[in-house]
Amino acid sequence: MKTVEDFLEGQILLIDKPLNWTSFQAVNKLKYALINKLGLPKKFKIGHAGTLDPLATGLLLVCTGKFTKRITELQGQAKEYTGTFYVGATTPSYDLETEINQTFPTSHINEALIHETVKQFLGEIDQKPPIYSAIKKDGVRLYEHARAGETVEIAFRKTTIHEFEIIRIALPEIDFRVVCSKGTYIRSLAFDFGKAMNSGSHLIALRRTKIGDYNVIDGTDVTEFEESLSNKV
Repeated sequence: MKTVEDFLEGQILLIDKPLNWTSFQAVNKLKYALINKLGLPKKFKIGHAGTLDPLATGLLLVCTGKFTKRITELQGQAKEYTGTFYVGATTPSYDLETEINQTFPTSHINEALIHETVKQFLGEIDQKPPIYSAIKKDGVRLYEHARAGETVEIAFRKTTIHEFEIIRIALPEIDFRVVCSKGTYIRSLAFDFGKAMNSGSHLIALRRTKIGDYNVIDGTDVTEFEESLSNKV
């Protein structure tokens, strides 16, 4: 059983973030569970190593106590995702947060084209973050500009796709697995992948399965973690 001292000295919690939760909400839930169930001080340090969008599930690494110093190191590790592209339509957010704004032909898309297109995205690529993202432009987060209907210029960023595998093709859906570097937006990959096939695409499902050597298989649900603390009191 972990003690107050263990969490203050530092723990890395492998959390399986549920759908429709922000990463902040998940960390906050854990923080107050530790305060209320184990009696940790209200100002103890806790934070996560890499944000997951509300519409994504999967591995969230949460560091406590002195291990919060390791957050930058953990964020820099390669990440693995699985998910689904929906081909033939785009949305402003590149995912299901916003409604479809444009549709495209898909009759020319076949398995050969899909697998050939994958090759274009392996290695170092230039990627433009979605307008619906938390990156700041002139001191304001991009999603705030987007929700205000403002047009802003977004610069390309270098990112690396280490592995890109197509798992299932059932058009208009394509299931994939990606291993990528820090700062990669899978939503942007969905958008760019559709464009590269002379069509459109957006992300309809995303799950983070690994960060470095940490695997979501070893993770626990937020509620289960809270219940485990209750059982130890």
